[in-house]
This record gives sequence, structure tokens and C-alpha cells, in this order.
Amino acid sequence: MSAKTLTIDGQMVSAGADESILQAAREAGIRIPTLCHLDGLSEMGACRLCLVEVVGTSKLQPACHTSVAEGMEVRTDTERLRAHRRAIVELIFAERNHVCAVCVASGHCELQNLAAAVGMTHVRYEYLAPSCAVDISHARFGIDHNRCVLCTRCVRACDEVEGVHTWDIAGRGTESRLITDLHVPWGEAASCTSCGKCLLACPTGAIFHRGSTVAELEHEPTRIAAIVAARSERW
Repeated sequence: MSAKTLTIDGQMVSAGADESILQAAREAGIRIPTLCHLDGLSEMGACRLCLVEVVGTSKLQPACHTSVAEGMEVRTDTERLRAHRRAIVELIFAERNHVCAVCVASGHCELQNLAAAVGMTHVRYEYLAPSCAVDISHARFGIDHNRCVLCTRCVRACDEVEGVHTWDIAGRGTESRLITDLHVPWGEAASCTSCGKCLLACPTGAIFHRGSTVAELEHEPTRIAAIVAARSERW
């Protein structure tokens, strides 16, 4: 496999020809914010937080889906990108009912951490305040659609790691919702194995252990990559 040499934020970086800008940046210790990306899962490109500037094109490129190229010059932290990422995080907060003070994942939430990282002090957009259900029909877990950011990490973990595809997304735009099986309550989803991989993958407090209280839920998303790696070594 041939190597490619590129520049990321002024730093010369070498990467495999099949690697993305996001992979190359992380290997070089350069942080690019993400929300839908999770090691061990396929890339979705849904959150758009990893957009970067590539010299020679005016269009922002998703780092997770853009392959490296010889001589490429990438910028990951410009004023344009900072404004863009802050706007995205604000829109995520405006779209659902994210009240951190009463969330089971408060203090351990990737969205909350992103808000702090991009300098979000308030939301400039009108809150949609949708009527979102909380499903606690499952014996072990619950899902609060108010906290969901539609990153599809749970969908991909269920499909690609557990292999049952209990989760999916129905609807369009602001009406999009996570569903289980053919839109039945989670507790009635015959395909669910109660493995908990969706909980491991979730970046917010959307999927939780039943009985969890405020700030009690600590996610372990790195376990998904560990499971995938262990299976690969075994095979």
C-alpha cells in the first residue's frame, strides 16, 4: 500500500492511500471534532462537524469521507470552520429538548463536551420543542427521543457488530425518529438481543439503563472498537 504525504494545519503527515483525512489527522495527534464517527463502525457523515477546508476547493469537505491525496493541504481550525461547528451544535440543541441539568449523561455527554469545545454560550435559533416520547418498555433499557441526535451510531452498532439491525430511522427532517423493528415499542422488538451495544455507542443520554439518575450514566464507546478488534483477531 503506497503512502501519501499531505499537510494538515501546517504539519507534514504521512498516511496510507486508503485512509481518510480524519484517520490521518488522528494518527498525527490533530483533533477534528466528530459526533457520528465511532471507531469500529462504518462512516456515516451525518453530523458534518468534521468538515475541513482543503486548499484548492471552496467547498468544505467531510474529513471522515474524504480520502487523503498526495500534496493535499488541509486546514481543520479556521474561523470559518469554528463558526460552522458552533452553528451545527446550536442547531442540534434547538432541534430537540436537551436539558443537561436533568439528563442521566450530564458530565459524560459528547454533545455537552462539544458545546463547551466550540464555545457555545447560548442558542441563537428558535427552539422547536417537539413532543418526543420516552420509551421504557424494554426490561433493561430506555430511550429518550428528546436526547437523540440522529447520529445513527446505535443503528450501525446493532447492524454491524451485533448483526440484528433492530434499530433504524423513520421519517424525514425534523420528524425523523429512531425506531425498533417495524416501529414497535422497544420492549416488543423481537429482533433485540438485549446486548446493550446501542447503549455503548450512544454519545448522549438518549439510550440509558432503566433506573439511571441524573449524571449517573457513563458511556464506554471505546468498547465497540475493542469488540470489533477482538473478533478480527479471533477470526
